[in-house]
Amino acid sequence: MPHLLYNIVSAAGMFVLMALAWAMSGFRRPIPWRVILWGLGIQFVIAFLLFAIPAGRAAFVRLNDIVFAVMSCAGEGSRFLFGRLAIPPGAHGAGGEESLGFFLVFQALPTIVFFAALMGALYYVGFMPWLVRQFARVFARLMRVSGAEALVAASNIFVGIESATAIRPYISRMTRSELATLLTAGMATIASSVLGFYSVILRPTFPMIAGHLISASLLSAPAAILMAKLAVPETETPLTLGVEAHPCWERESGLLEAVMNGAMAGMKLVGGIIAMLLAFLGIVALCDLALSAAGGRLNAAFGWSFDWTLRNILGYAFRPLTLAIGVPVEDVPAIARVIGERTIATEMTAYQDLASLLASGGLVHPGRSALLAVYALCGFAHVASLAIFAGGAAALAPERMKDISSVGPRALAAATLACLLTACVAGVFHMPATESILLGSP
Repeated sequence: MPHLLYNIVSAAGMFVLMALAWAMSGFRRPIPWRVILWGLGIQFVIAFLLFAIPAGRAAFVRLNDIVFAVMSCAGEGSRFLFGRLAIPPGAHGAGGEESLGFFLVFQALPTIVFFAALMGALYYVGFMPWLVRQFARVFARLMRVSGAEALVAASNIFVGIESATAIRPYISRMTRSELATLLTAGMATIASSVLGFYSVILRPTFPMIAGHLISASLLSAPAAILMAKLAVPETETPLTLGVEAHPCWERESGLLEAVMNGAMAGMKLVGGIIAMLLAFLGIVALCDLALSAAGGRLNAAFGWSFDWTLRNILGYAFRPLTLAIGVPVEDVPAIARVIGERTIATEMTAYQDLASLLASGGLVHPGRSALLAVYALCGFAHVASLAIFAGGAAALAPERMKDISSVGPRALAAATLACLLTACVAGVFHMPATESILLGSP
């Protein structure tokens, strides 16, 4: 199929995804046309600036280089602590030592601590709060959502679960639709602290990955608002509608304290990631064991040869949506399996499997398919995150626990659709002529 037809499929896929979100609301009216038009408009402007004009592509490449230059500094601490274990494949230590291979714990996870400390410093000096406010003003004025919703969506471009603390005084008085936006925005984006983590995993096969992760975070914020408003429409009058919400940041007494607190928060996040991977991957394996036993009997009874695992079942379930976002037909089964895997096994394992697909040559159209997969996976849209984000919001406003839990499942579905919508936008702007620039060469 010519590449232009794939771009058209991605454009049509946006309407399919929005229709699914509206269906979750029970086809309720009125349809929030302003949110839809400006949500898509903001995404298209960002994508056009980054992908379609030479100056934007040059800035994109430069941004990617800056991130990896910063990450090289992050590796100094890892190499000091872990020696050769921290040297990534293909690289050499200061004394010429060769890498022992890829070790997730020693090479990828430590970058989370570094980026968390760096973000702590940027928040202390006032740069990040200023940047968040600018994005919040754009969302509030153009999409006409409440100040609290705009602020939490803007915060989630840069931070994770802690973004809810920025609107702590407002949560108890938020509408159900605002609560859905709070959860959806958290699960449809990634935190800057894990950006380096994913970059380490995919850089060997996708050299421009850092730039695309930043781009996906920018695109997913308006997509999250759009999908949340379709899935859980606003039927009340938000307290902060037309009012700028002021972030509730607790500023440290000094820069050193900010760096230390950021590093400690990053270390807690690393511990949480390790615990989550140990628990969920084990539970998934246990479910696969049970499915294999039951499925084996079905295979024997009906003459089937299906591999009964959660990843395969979800892979089949996500095939229609994977096709709708514009993934080439030949790569739909592999990419759908990776996207479906994220729902239960987190985006961390999904990105690792995508890296393995690229390294093994398992994709017929690696450029387009990998690009769309990177954008579709760029979010915390999985079952574990639903528990984390809903629990965090309920802890800040215990009296709203019932409402938070009731909108949670729809928020998870809306976050998944928001990530897929972001992939559609990337698919619309993907061009073979610029592929070498925007993907790089391994």
